[in-house]
Amino acid sequence: MTTTQVVTERMGHVLHIRINRPEVRNALAPRTYHELSLALDELENDPELWVGVLTGSGEMAFSAGRDLKQLASMAQAGPAEKAEEARLWQETRRLTDRFDFAKPLIARLNGSAHGGGLELALACDIIVAADHAQLALPEPRRGLIATAGGVHRLPRQIGLKAAMGYLLTGRAMSAQRGFELGLINQVVPLDELDAAVTSWVDDILACAPLAVRSTKACAMQGLDHPLREAMTRPYEAETLRQQSQDSLEGPKAFAEKRSPRWLGC
Repeated sequence: MTTTQVVTERMGHVLHIRINRPEVRNALAPRTYHELSLALDELENDPELWVGVLTGSGEMAFSAGRDLKQLASMAQAGPAEKAEEARLWQETRRLTDRFDFAKPLIARLNGSAHGGGLELALACDIIVAADHAQLALPEPRRGLIATAGGVHRLPRQIGLKAAMGYLLTGRAMSAQRGFELGLINQVVPLDELDAAVTSWVDDILACAPLAVRSTKACAMQGLDHPLREAMTRPYEAETLRQQSQDSLEGPKAFAEKRSPRWLGC
C-alpha cells in the first residue's frame, strides 16, 4: 500500500511503515494519522504479518509530532474542510490508543521524535535510534500537554522524577540519555541503523509468533495487577499459544536438533 503521507512495504513477515512528510519533519496531520491507522490495521489483521517497523522519511526527524501549522489553519477553514477533518478523525484508530495491539512494533528513530512523534515511539515495544536523534515532549511550551499517552507512558517507562524533569520543562534528551534511562533499546550511528533494526527483527522472527504475542500480552496486561494476581490470572493470548501447533513444534525441533518451522498457528 502506498499513500500520500504514509508508505508501507511488506518484507516477508514484516511490515515496514514510514511516515512520509519529510518537508515538515514528518509532522502528523489528521490525514497522516488516518493513513497510519490503515497501515496498523493491515499489520494487525493479516496473519502473515508478524512484526511491524515504524519510521520516518529522511534523516532529520522520526516525527515532529502534531502538525501545529495545520491545526492553526483549521480556525480559518470552511465547513467542507472541517467536515472532512472530522470524518478522518472518526475513522482513525491511533497507535497511542491501541492498548491491546498484539504484534510487536519496533520504532526506528531515523531522527528526532518530538511531541506526538515521541508518543508514537513510546507506544512501540522496542526503540532503536540513530545517535543524532533528540527526544522531547515540548507541549507545555505551546500551551498544550502530551495527551496521546506521553504524560502517562513516560513516567512508567523511565521513572517518575526523570519523567517529570522532561514533562514539566519541555526539555529534550539525547538518544544516548534515552538509552541510559532505559527508554531506548539501542543507539547506533545513522549508517548502522538499518542493520541494527534488522537484527532485532530477525531475533523476533526466530521466535514463535504466538509465543511473542503471548509474552507481550502477559507483560503488558500483567502491569495492571499485583504480582501474585498477574502470575495466576488467565490470558487469552497464552491460551491460544498453548493450543497452537507451534507450541509442539518448538520442543520437537529442539529434540531433533533442527531449526523450528513456525506456522503462526
